[in-house]
Amino acid sequence: MENTLQLLIDKIGDLQSDGDRYFPEGIFPAYRDNSIIGYNRPDTTIFFSAIIAFTLQSIRKNSDLETQRKIDVIISKVVQNYPDFQNKDGLKTYNFWKTKPSKHFPNGYLFRHFEHFRIPDDVDDTAFVYLTSNPEKEEILWLKEKLKMHANGSKQWIQNTYPEYQKLKAYSTWFGKNMYIEFDVCVLSNLLYFVFKNDLVLNEHDKASLEYIRSVIATDRYLYVPFRCAHQYPRTPLIIYHVSRLIAAFDPVELKPIKGKLIEDTIQLLKETENLMDRVILSTSLLRFGIKTERIMVENFTTNDFKDFYFFIAGLMTAYENKILYKISSNKIFHMHWLCEAHNRTLLAEYETLWNT
Repeated sequence: MENTLQLLIDKIGDLQSDGDRYFPEGIFPAYRDNSIIGYNRPDTTIFFSAIIAFTLQSIRKNSDLETQRKIDVIISKVVQNYPDFQNKDGLKTYNFWKTKPSKHFPNGYLFRHFEHFRIPDDVDDTAFVYLTSNPEKEEILWLKEKLKMHANGSKQWIQNTYPEYQKLKAYSTWFGKNMYIEFDVCVLSNLLYFVFKNDLVLNEHDKASLEYIRSVIATDRYLYVPFRCAHQYPRTPLIIYHVSRLIAAFDPVELKPIKGKLIEDTIQLLKETENLMDRVILSTSLLRFGIKTERIMVENFTTNDFKDFYFFIAGLMTAYENKILYKISSNKIFHMHWLCEAHNRTLLAEYETLWNT
């Protein structure tokens, strides 16, 4: 196990940028891609670097001392980039892209020229930055209050969801005073991980967010209409990966009713799934619950095994609340897929660690 993990960590470290025209030192190369229209661009985002740091941080304690040292170096190089992605006005929220000045859709030819495509700071990146950078307690409490201001119903009500969720006071994916409200079960799982990790008292928005997670699992919506449940992570294996991580870490009482169902659904989906990387994250989800499956030979994975796997997308039409436009937003021609080899290898390292512990 140690040899496989060590080799994976070494490869991840090798993939971390030393600094070039696209990727500053410490950033992991990522690419936004839509093969349907022949689109591929290097993307200078903090997202993958932050989630790599978070995942490596989570497996660090089960690594040998030399591997721990290498993980620490990787994380420190990521963290040094966080100020470049901090809110443009100095607030302690964070953006997917650089903010001063805005570098939205970097290295592209079209979208970067239009203010319309500049996105506000988001809950997802902010949660991972806080989880990997040891913020002060007062910063944590400030963020908790800030989140309330952008929850559903605080300024406006969500439109792009099922009627029974429209008055649910869950958190939105986005900051920004004029941004529409959006629910994403994976984003909410990541945010609630931050809430539980810091032992914060649950308020009505936390409980509403937990209710949204519970409901999309209980109703099977996450199985049959994953895009409606998670615009950024619109596939069932990704939803399982995120929700299982939250439950395994903190076992929230609000999610106990769906824990058994989630496990049963994951076992069934693993039997049906052929994509190797999906098998990895589904198996990881079961390992979190202490359920072992047939071992996947992750030491033999090559870049060919990462084809047709994506962890994160942007739906270019989801921002529109017009019902017709939203209806076509699930069409893959309107999706940007984000690809990152280093994160794929981090998922392999996570699987290998959990399998052996």
